[in-house]
Amino acid sequence: MGVSLVITTVDSEAAAEKIAHAALDAGLAACVQIFPIRSLYVWKGAREDAREWRLEMKMRTTDYGALEAAILAVHPYETPEIVRVDAAGGFAPYLDWVRTAR
Repeated sequence: MGVSLVITTVDSEAAAEKIAHAALDAGLAACVQIFPIRSLYVWKGAREDAREWRLEMKMRTTDYGALEAAILAVHPYETPEIVRVDAAGGFAPYLDWVRTAR
């Protein structure tokens, strides 16, 4: 069973916590880390400079569809960043924990 990292960003710490709790409560993530960040990007033709919160969720790859749906159910953005990065390797005991933590 594979392990993945899912990344998303939101506009407030409260929104980040809401997504984190939804993922953890549903057993879709073993760990969620939340970081304050600054994002510069182009949206609808205009350059944006925003303070955001980045979530990194460690999860079983097989749960991706359910995690994406859980994120979309509470995400405040029109087109949220939701990116899955599959782990090609890592510390075996940690990856085993991610696979079994619930």
